[in-house]
Amino acid sequence: MTDSEKEIRHSESRSLGANGVSVGINNISKSYGKIPVLKSIRLNIAPGEFLTMLGPSGSGKTTLLMVIAGFVRPDNGSLEIGNVEAIRLPPHKRNVGMVFQSYALFPHMDVFSNVAFPLSIRRVANEETRRRVEVALAQVRLSGYAQRRIDQLSGGQRQRVALARAVVFGPRILLMDEPLSALDKKLREEMQIEIRQIHQDLGMTTIYVTHDQREALTMSDRIAVMDQGTIVQVDTPSALYRMPQNRFVAEFVGESTLLPVSVCQRGSDVSFAGQRLKIAKHNITKPSPHSTLLIRPEHVRIARRVTGEGGTDTNCFAGTVSHKLFQGDQLLLRVTLAGGQDVLVREAATHAAAGNSLEVGEKVSLLLDREDSILVPGSGL
Repeated sequence: MTDSEKEIRHSESRSLGANGVSVGINNISKSYGKIPVLKSIRLNIAPGEFLTMLGPSGSGKTTLLMVIAGFVRPDNGSLEIGNVEAIRLPPHKRNVGMVFQSYALFPHMDVFSNVAFPLSIRRVANEETRRRVEVALAQVRLSGYAQRRIDQLSGGQRQRVALARAVVFGPRILLMDEPLSALDKKLREEMQIEIRQIHQDLGMTTIYVTHDQREALTMSDRIAVMDQGTIVQVDTPSALYRMPQNRFVAEFVGESTLLPVSVCQRGSDVSFAGQRLKIAKHNITKPSPHSTLLIRPEHVRIARRVTGEGGTDTNCFAGTVSHKLFQGDQLLLRVTLAGGQDVLVREAATHAAAGNSLEVGEKVSLLLDREDSILVPGSGL
């Protein structure tokens, strides 16, 4: 796309009239029978923010999205959309666009009629409807597809139609419930970039639900990690990855190895298997006698010689290569330490590295810089 095409697309998108508003979720709870699904959820979302609710199946993220959309009534709590209490507002009066996991397109309608549907129920004039549909289709790169039947479209094109339908009436909030889960990896990654670009063009508040942590890290301004009906951490992608506040977040967001460590009461002395560890003070979130050392696979360097100790600012762990997996651009190695703990290590699978590749059974040292050594509250020794 040329710079002039981008400017035209951005200019046209503003004509949809989308404006982001704040969303305030205050003490929202929901149970089905005796099973609690949401437990006193509190979350503030800024106008125009792209916030992702990330969590495993059953964590409550989709239920919370349905509460915001108006399809689920919570047992208690309040919901403010643009500083207006919305709990009792029906869905069609909340001015919220929705993209469902199944797309929920009308198979008997063509693309134009599907995208125009929200405008028809709002009794928008025909000429204005045509203009808005053309702008929305251009926004999702489907100009020229207005007369296509839904069964003539690929999965990615159907997803774009659903997105165009969700934004065509200029909603204040866009809600998306795992919209990319049915797409293959390459198309899913392309659509992540597209959705993020559309969000930036339109400026509407976007709340996105996924169980894919890489997707959340790629697209979001902030991520709210959910587990068993509660929000366990809300942070920027980089802060969430670098400084998880508990063991669940550390294990769920990104690949990780967690080693049990001993921590003195003041948190200044941390040891593993009798070896004192070097950890930067800002990497110790909540000093606790029950903590774990978080190791990301990409932070570890491997040395063939077993040294037993690192440099002034480096931690060193002796182990044996127990597994090696070729993954195209990378090698994933599993190194087993003397105490039986396994540490994952990633290395670039370059041609030069292939000639010097480690083999299963080799003795090695793992080197981890103090800046990459992160202490996480949780179950330790």
